[in-house]
Amino acid sequence: MAILEVHNIEKSFGDTKVLKNIDFTLEQGQALAIIGSSGSGKTTLLRCLNFLERPDKGRIVVQGETLFDADDPDTMKEKDVRMKRLHFGMVFQSFNLFPQYTALENVMLANQLLEKEKPGFKDNKKEIYAQIEENARELLEKMGLSDRANHYPHQLSGGQQQRVAIARALALCPDILCFDEPTSALDPELTGEVLKVIRSLADQKTTMVIVTHEMAFARDVADQVIFMDDGIILEQGDARQVIEHPTQERTKQFLSRFAEK
Repeated sequence: MAILEVHNIEKSFGDTKVLKNIDFTLEQGQALAIIGSSGSGKTTLLRCLNFLERPDKGRIVVQGETLFDADDPDTMKEKDVRMKRLHFGMVFQSFNLFPQYTALENVMLANQLLEKEKPGFKDNKKEIYAQIEENARELLEKMGLSDRANHYPHQLSGGQQQRVAIARALALCPDILCFDEPTSALDPELTGEVLKVIRSLADQKTTMVIVTHEMAFARDVADQVIFMDDGIILEQGDARQVIEHPTQERTKQFLSRFAEK
């Protein structure tokens, strides 16, 4: 059974239809790369998956549970949105770290807030916080940032900040990790260190959806590639097949720009 099923998702902003009948599935442990020109709907799709936007039509199913169904009002209650987001870890283009917190505190924060709402928290606060900190330090170590745990975002390079953001997303143990152009705000020399982390996550069979313009990375790391154009999925399939042997003329035109570089 697929870990993620996206059925006939549509989304409009005013009179502009941004997503048109988006339909795909993703298996546990697979990495899906979404490619396409700016304005093709890639980021809007990720925002719909993470419930930062509400689709106008369609269904989103995770682990067999229908999280969203435009025809079922019970799946669209605002009070449930935060818990539904926990299924998707989100890594944004611009890091979005809290500047007043250290790297370690940024990774710990979401779990601390969640634990505060649980019964018995006050009686076990010290032990709970100790476990959260231990887990956060392990994630920073995994990101190669053990020696930066007590640094604030302004004391970190862009690549280090993005790796903290990845650790923060992983801290909640999401079913699916989503990346929205994770290297677009980085200088070329820092891009490699972030892509190396994502490649390592793929090797560990972390289920991921990655919006990217890094074509070689998508070809070598992703299991599947989706090419979006003007709000539709124009082509999808095996990553290497789509990128090296596209069948649609629009896909060929898009990829030719990268081949020329």
